[in-house]
Parts: sequence; structure tokens; C-alpha cells
Amino acid sequence: MQALLGDCVASWYPGASGVTGAVRLSGGASQETWSFDIVHPDGNVGAILRRAPQGYGAAPSRAAGLNAEASLMQLAHEAGLPSPRVMHLLQPQDRLGTGFIMERVDGETIPRKILRDEQFSQARPLLARQLGKVLAGIHGLPLTQLPKLRRMTAAKEITELERDYRSFEWPRPVFELALRWLQERDPGPPAEVTLVHGDFRHGNLIIGPDGVRAVLDWELAHLGDPMEDLGWICVNSWRFGEIDKPVGGFGSREELFAGYQAAGRRVDADRVMFWEVMGTLRWGVMCCGMMQRFRTGPEHSIERAMIGRRSSETEIDLLRLLSPRQP
Repeated sequence: MQALLGDCVASWYPGASGVTGAVRLSGGASQETWSFDIVHPDGNVGAILRRAPQGYGAAPSRAAGLNAEASLMQLAHEAGLPSPRVMHLLQPQDRLGTGFIMERVDGETIPRKILRDEQFSQARPLLARQLGKVLAGIHGLPLTQLPKLRRMTAAKEITELERDYRSFEWPRPVFELALRWLQERDPGPPAEVTLVHGDFRHGNLIIGPDGVRAVLDWELAHLGDPMEDLGWICVNSWRFGEIDKPVGGFGSREELFAGYQAAGRRVDADRVMFWEVMGTLRWGVMCCGMMQRFRTGPEHSIERAMIGRRSSETEIDLLRLLSPRQP
């Protein structure tokens, strides 16, 4: 891999003599991520390769595709949003498959470190507002500049979730309740259709002691209701135990909304609540899918089983959302 990366980089980075320190990073169920340094006489440059795994079949139906992901990240970077600069889109002669190379951004993505380590203590109170501002910027990117993306509506999302859930033949009364709740409260078309990141949460954010440094993993980006992103980051599964701080375990909805509105965009709190319920059910169905693959697939990984068991947590979260206890 290091030799292939060295040949690739030398073909488009003037003065580069190769790469060093190539290592595959953990995480990422559908894409490979490699970190390395570009060797250059003016000083080494940190870089990241993101590519489809070798031998990997067709991309998931929800995925925008790596070329679209690279385009979106570069558009965000050029708009002044915290997004890595895309350096190179892989070509057939690179012999590295499909993907792209971007500049490496220093910081932390592990939620428990961000929520507990002293080095992030000054950043935590700022993060919810910062993320609201970042989402406002993402939703404000001109539609005319975007690559081709799928268009999602609440009705389509409900239909897909119900189809996936029923395919497991694993009845769950709480999921049935949530599906009925969503079907009865479909808010209809949004006031504005925008770019939606689709997976804006812990793990896809690089955080430093100063706050948000980069937004990663745009593979689920689509066109739709901007309130979807605000609801997704409030899902309890991304709070990692800090359940009284709805935004990622570090802030309030009011702080998130304030950052969003300060950047000139409007919040519809009822639609955000709808998408928080949708997101909670979506994660629960995804967890069931992991358990199903663990049970029936050839690869019985412990990681899949551990994620699969979290479906029961989402049932509790859904009950708290749909039938909150009165004080």
C-alpha cells in the first residue's frame, strides 16, 4: 500500500518523493481509511486516503458515492466550512480503486474522550452552537453546485424503514408504535429543500480544544429537509451516557438552534422532533440489521453483535420520546 500511495502521490504532487507511515485506521463499515504522510522537501504533509474496500460490491443504495462525497467536501471547504481539503480524486492508473485523498486534520473523533477529557473542557460548552452554525452553512450550499444526489422525503424514509424492519421477521412492538407515530405525523414537504449531510454526529466530527475542526463522512448526503440533520444529532445514542444534554452529550437543543439561527436560518422545532424520532428508529433498525448479519452471515464479528444488541436501547429511547413521564 505504501508503495502504491507513493507512486500515486508522486504523479500529481509537485516535489513529492513518496509517502511514509501508511497505516489503516479502524472504524468505517463501508469504506477503508488510510493515514499517511507525503514526503516533501518543504516538510511532510499529513494526508488521508478514503476508498472503497478492495473486492467490495456495489455501494449501499443510500450512499452518494465516493466521487460525490469528495465533491461535497471540497465545496464545503471552499465555502469556509470545517471540511478537509480534497487533494486528489483517484484515477484508474493509480491502481488504488475508487476514492480520494484529502488533507489530514488533527483532532479527536472518539466521543468518550471529547465528552470527558480535560483538554476538551473549554470546547464542550461551545460545541452545540458551533455545530448549529456549521449545519446552517451546509444547508446553505447552493443546490446548483452540488453533484447528483438522491432526493429523500419523510414518506420515503418511513417506507424504507418499514421495509427493512419487516425483512428481519423480528417483531418489536415499540418499533411498530414508532412507525405508526411517524406515519400519522408526517409533516409533509419542507419549506425549503437543501443539502442534508445525513450522518452529522459524533464519530464524523473532528474536535480540537478550540471546537469543531472538520466534518467527515458525507457518504449519506442527499437532498431533503434540513431539519433532519438537527434531529439526527439529538438522537440519544450519540450522547454516550450524557442523556440530559441532547446535542451529542455536550449541549442543549436551544444552543444548537441558536447557532443555526444566528447564521441566518430558521428552525422548525416540531420538524426537528419528528426527525429525532425518525433517527432513533432508523438507528434501531440499523442495529437489528447488524444483528441479522451476525446471525446469518459468514462473518460472525463481535462488533456486529455488540452493535446489534443496542437495538434494545433505541426501544427505551423511543418510549421516552413518544410517552414521556410527567414531572
